[in-house]
Amino acid sequence: MEDQELKRINSRRRFLGNAAVLTAALCVPDSLLWAASSKKSKYKIAVVDLMILKRQKLSAFELAKEIGADGLEVDMGGLGSRDTFDNKLADPSVREQFLQKSKELGIEISSIAMTGFFAQSFAARPTYQKMVGDCIDTMVAMGVKTAFLPLGVQGDLTKNPELRPAIVERLKVVGKMAEKAGVVIGIETTLDARAEVQLLKDVGSDAIRSYFKFANAVRNGKDISEELKILGKKRICMIHCTNEDGVWLQNDPAVNLEKIRQTLDKMGWKGWLVVERSRDQKDPRNVKWNFGANVAYLKQIFQ
Repeated sequence: MEDQELKRINSRRRFLGNAAVLTAALCVPDSLLWAASSKKSKYKIAVVDLMILKRQKLSAFELAKEIGADGLEVDMGGLGSRDTFDNKLADPSVREQFLQKSKELGIEISSIAMTGFFAQSFAARPTYQKMVGDCIDTMVAMGVKTAFLPLGVQGDLTKNPELRPAIVERLKVVGKMAEKAGVVIGIETTLDARAEVQLLKDVGSDAIRSYFKFANAVRNGKDISEELKILGKKRICMIHCTNEDGVWLQNDPAVNLEKIRQTLDKMGWKGWLVVERSRDQKDPRNVKWNFGANVAYLKQIFQ
């Protein structure tokens, strides 16, 4: 009888203990659970300050937090006909404000972007070393390890293959600059994965890698997952994980995020997934609506 009574007492203690744990878990705010899952996940989600209409603005951090992102890709500023970027972050006091706001809100700076090269020629600009050098200086000063360098319209190697020798030579120079600083420059090209692998081999620097973009694979008529596998884990530094504008990611038949997640898991890749576009054509300038939906869907799949 005493043994049976002892078993009943122990059983009730276990039940009460489990109930207490469950109650405590249910009392944890969703925001804390979400933050914990983001920190544990090997995938983090960022948005682009330029694309949320906050280019080099301190308020981009607050908007990124409202959208639900983990991080922010900060732009170097406009380029135009200047010798280098119109970079507010060159001012130490401005840099400190950005770093403090990042820390205060828990929004990491995922990368620094040289989007000025979208419309300018990396192959022809005489001051390209100064431009990239200013970006690298900013990265080092802010503790950011990855930069985004698009080869852009004038550096489209599919339409302008004659530019390849100049681009390769310049990327070799940039690679040495990045290696010396201990940072990585992620390039975006219009090439398919096999051609981009060959380009990276010709450049021959671990500091020059692929900043993969879903939209480029779709535009080339390629399967996104297959392109990722061809590039391989070590060649991909970051991913712009959106397609062209039209519909949100969750409504895009060209983007199978579940399959992409499985592919990246098998590859052993981890890092930043950065939301650039995939805005719904019904209201493309509604930043919170569009980017909030895409970030939420990415977190659902990847975190």
